[in-house]
Amino acid sequence: QVQLVESGGGLVQAGGSLRLSCAASRRTFSNYGMDWFRQAPGKEREFVAHITWDGSTAYADSVKGRFTISRDNAKNTLYLQMNSLKPEDTAVYYCHSRIGSTDYWGQGTQVTVSS
Repeated sequence: QVQLVESGGGLVQAGGSLRLSCAASRRTFSNYGMDWFRQAPGKEREFVAHITWDGSTAYADSVKGRFTISRDNAKNTLYLQMNSLKPEDTAVYYCHSRIGSTDYWGQGTQVTVSS
């Protein structure tokens, strides 16, 4: 069983920055890829960023160049540095990992960007 706990969300003005964290309970966290997804009100959950176990990354076009995903395997923690935030980035942000055939999700953290 894996528990994922996000933190770091909040209210920020457009152009500002936030850093999200996701703490994983499992010591083998470092063996697996991790993702950030987000869900805005009335919209479906969408992919934001992915990082492999060895640090390769991929991003949605909408956040490329503004967001950076990273991980600290020694701390079992995933991060999302979000810069140049826009009102359209407002959403609940979730971390995710798939281990075998099981998807694990955190409870989400709210990010609100005011114009």
